[in-house]
Amino acid sequence: MEDGRRAHIAIVGWACTTLCLVSYAAAFSHGASLSACTDMMPRHLRVQLHSPSNNYVTVHTNMSFYFPGDKVPVTVRSTRDFMGFLLQARKVSNDEIAGTFVFIPPGSKLLTCFEDGDTVTHSDKSLKRNLSFVWKAPDQPIGDIKFFISVVQSYFVYWAKIESATVAQRGQN
Repeated sequence: MEDGRRAHIAIVGWACTTLCLVSYAAAFSHGASLSACTDMMPRHLRVQLHSPSNNYVTVHTNMSFYFPGDKVPVTVRSTRDFMGFLLQARKVSNDEIAGTFVFIPPGSKLLTCFEDGDTVTHSDKSLKRNLSFVWKAPDQPIGDIKFFISVVQSYFVYWAKIESATVAQRGQN
């Protein structure tokens, strides 16, 4: 009788552990979690960080400056397919997330790290290469900004905080 009980407990424990791991993994296929807001690092199990200087992804805009309230186009280009991403604009002065995204491509969704729509992540694990976004600057001056993207090639391989060139703010007092 006791052996049967031990086997039952072992099976229940295995089932619970498996369900927890499956639900944990499935959550990331629908976008980054809020725990990634600050450092932009994926929270996958056993992930391998690659050097930002050796990546195949670029993030840029065709604007070298902006005014408060401007809408800034942002493009992400890749020479290889990737599944997941997290995109933010950050102030150069203090690395705080700034502004909101007002246009995002299919397969993406807005995330609220500190303000509604200040971050974009993937909404599915379809393969991606070239993405276009529009970021809206706050109406009040915030200073120069850079765009940052973390990209997940596969569940185990990613690049964190790939940065754009600085986009200077004009019209400061």
